[in-house]
Amino acid sequence: MDKKEILKEFSSDPDRYYRVKLFQEQGFVRKACSKCGRFFWTLNAGRNLCPDDADDTYSFIGEPPTSKRFDYTQSWKQVEEFFVKNNHTSVSRYPVVCRWRDDLFFTIASIVDFQRIMGSKVVFEFPANPLVVPQTCLRFKDLENVGVTGRHFSSFCMIGQHSIPDAQGYWKDECVDLDFRLLTDQFGIKKEEVVFVEDVWAGGGSFGPSLEYFVRGLELGNAVFTEFQGELGKHTTLDQRVIDMGAGLERFAWITMGTPTAYDCCFGPINQKLFEKIGIDSDSEVLRKYFTEIAKALDNFEDLNEVRRHAIKKAGLSDDQLNKMIMPLEGIYLIADHLRTLIFAITDGALPSNVGGGYNLRMMLRRINATISKLNLSLDIDDLIDTHIDYLRDTYPELDEKREDVKQILKIESARYEESKVHMKKKAEKIRGKGTPSVDELITLYESDGITPEYLKEVDAISEIPSSFYSKLSDLHQSEKKKAIAELPLDELPETETLFYKDDPMEFEAKVIKVFDDQVVLDRTSFYARGGGQEPDHGNIAGFNVINVDKHANIIVHRLEGGVPKEGEIVSCKVDETRRANITKNHTSTHILNTSSRKILGSWIWQHSAFKEADHARLDITHHSSLTDEQVKQIEDESNAMVKQNYPVNIEYFDRGTAEQKYGFRIYQGGVVPVKSVRIVSIEDKDIEACGGTHVKKTGDIELIKITKTKRIQDGVVRLEFVSGPTAFEYVKQQEANSKKRAEEQIAKQALEKQRDENKQKAREYIPILLEKILSGESGDIEGITVKDKLCFTASENYDDYFHQNFGKKLVAKDSKAAFCGIFESGPTVRIMVHAGEESGVNSGEIAKEIASILGGSGGGDTKFAQGGGKDTSKKDEAITKAKSMILG
Repeated sequence: MDKKEILKEFSSDPDRYYRVKLFQEQGFVRKACSKCGRFFWTLNAGRNLCPDDADDTYSFIGEPPTSKRFDYTQSWKQVEEFFVKNNHTSVSRYPVVCRWRDDLFFTIASIVDFQRIMGSKVVFEFPANPLVVPQTCLRFKDLENVGVTGRHFSSFCMIGQHSIPDAQGYWKDECVDLDFRLLTDQFGIKKEEVVFVEDVWAGGGSFGPSLEYFVRGLELGNAVFTEFQGELGKHTTLDQRVIDMGAGLERFAWITMGTPTAYDCCFGPINQKLFEKIGIDSDSEVLRKYFTEIAKALDNFEDLNEVRRHAIKKAGLSDDQLNKMIMPLEGIYLIADHLRTLIFAITDGALPSNVGGGYNLRMMLRRINATISKLNLSLDIDDLIDTHIDYLRDTYPELDEKREDVKQILKIESARYEESKVHMKKKAEKIRGKGTPSVDELITLYESDGITPEYLKEVDAISEIPSSFYSKLSDLHQSEKKKAIAELPLDELPETETLFYKDDPMEFEAKVIKVFDDQVVLDRTSFYARGGGQEPDHGNIAGFNVINVDKHANIIVHRLEGGVPKEGEIVSCKVDETRRANITKNHTSTHILNTSSRKILGSWIWQHSAFKEADHARLDITHHSSLTDEQVKQIEDESNAMVKQNYPVNIEYFDRGTAEQKYGFRIYQGGVVPVKSVRIVSIEDKDIEACGGTHVKKTGDIELIKITKTKRIQDGVVRLEFVSGPTAFEYVKQQEANSKKRAEEQIAKQALEKQRDENKQKAREYIPILLEKILSGESGDIEGITVKDKLCFTASENYDDYFHQNFGKKLVAKDSKAAFCGIFESGPTVRIMVHAGEESGVNSGEIAKEIASILGGSGGGDTKFAQGGGKDTSKKDEAITKAKSMILG
């Protein structure tokens, strides 16, 4: 949808879309900006420029327009106090990892908290109406601006003021009145300072007018009135209109404090610690002037580097001031911002990695490390984490619970970064010699080698970081697209009655209501359809084998083998009970392993994916490293302890909002739940998940869980392969049999090796006797050595490396017409050794090369002595035959 077109349409009828009671009561007048043409509402009839173009833009820096001063946490207390006393419910923030949406990795706006996907539609589910929420949001498109502009953050608190007018909420008049009074009454801003600008918002098929409110050129908030759906001109009013007011808490603190940057008043005590490290006073006239110019020029240049150069010139900064003041400040602001974002993300279960949203987190940590290195700072990251959390925990108490987890994850990631520096240095040297890389080349370097542009700048491989680097990188790592759903002829069919969620009979009768190809739809079924990683039931319908079951919306489709019944028939159906029981045990075991892994490894453990078949299953968990044998044993022991406790497995249905409020977002281990009524599977308070799978009645029904294998399948994801129930007992039995067999084989091997050693020792002692016999002219088989005219060959297992080396050497030394070739095994390799006297007519090198080639290896030497070998033991007999013919003729 073209926002300009919508804005033009709405602005042509301001009384319908923008005029509110407050404007009339207070005497606001509507003006068109003489520079850009945008419409705005002001109490100053002489004002002709909108906030973006006016001379007073960012004039609050150094001269705040408020009668009160509040920092970041104090500002939230003021906002919360105001809205609560005006009949709003204050709601705790939702996680920054957006697990209730499959199209987003991170929560990007407060309204996202309450958006749920139902089919192809977005619906709003509010836990209270109206409400206010201090929602931490993560956005990564402007990372290059963080620390530089004075107002860009990688994470920020969006004050969400939300209301549904048709359900005891309110609409435009009350919303704008509340926002105006928040500024004037609660924060002490003179009403003449407030300017409202007309705008629109569009997204997800819906749109509506909005009023942005500014004070001295700083946009503090934007009240969006989501009202319509469809295309402009053909649009209709939404059944569920929503007020979506989002305001920046960082900006509320900034407007009251008037500091050179928003960073100075939003990071709390961490700023002072960092300022002391670089020895700079952040409250100076030079900085006020510089950052004011940055703020004013930001929208006038496409390239951030141009903005910086412009501000340096306007502020009259010398190169010395730039290097000793501005660049260190930018660095410490970046460190403070990125560290705060990582704290929120890791607390909520995200991990730095090279996939998905983890890219952004790893990128930020590497920017922190590169900045620390560039500025040559000695920082205690653990101490900085503590400082951040201590400052924020009154507003966000959940951060306090996870501080040690955050420290652990960042230590591991930082160590990996340090380990990669040698490799990065070599790459940087090559780049320096090739000239300036393009943005795409820089992205490839980051993705394939983890080399940040900050590092390249630090080592002088590039002079500047392209402004578009981080936005382009962020675009590459949005959520995966949904798989296309196969189109089937299911229109107008009623939804299938799911017996597996009711009495779950293993034998039942049902009516065939649709047949197409080899697929059948019944009016009711106990056949579980593939879903949530659980494989489908098998069995038979009307005597035909059921080989697959899928669910399309609320209709279950069975694929048959051997034929199909007729539409309208009442048919007998039977589920393979043994298969179902085994899959069911594996599914509940998945829940048990998941919660056990979290207990043993850390709070960052989430189910990444899962698969449950009758005879095997797997669980992929989010974890930073491969598992040790000890960790695997601990997880398995913890899981079997839960089995032994025989906890009841309860299944209840909740309204989705109720489930989220009651149990939190840990319920979304298996991904998004696209239904209003959520099926909650709980193993007491040990594990509580939203899940549509089949489960045992009590954990004791599982009997046993055995982890058969673990491996790190991608960065940040570890796979646990496992079996349970009868399959686990069979696995244990097989393992014991294998162990017994290995032990017996080891004993036999040791006995054989002992015998061989004894034989070899005898053979060594027998060298003089053998030499005397052969040199005296004996031929034929002499102790496993074939002799013909002093030309000797052996492949006997009784002879080792020592024998072949010494016997052959002594033989040809005593008789120049003699030659010796031996083939023997040495570990996994079949080796050949050839000795030839000068008058023997044998070429040692040719024989060794030929035989080694047969064995898949190589050989070398000269005519007198050569050796070689290969690992293709299947060709040993061929090699023996060939070698024997080459030396004996």
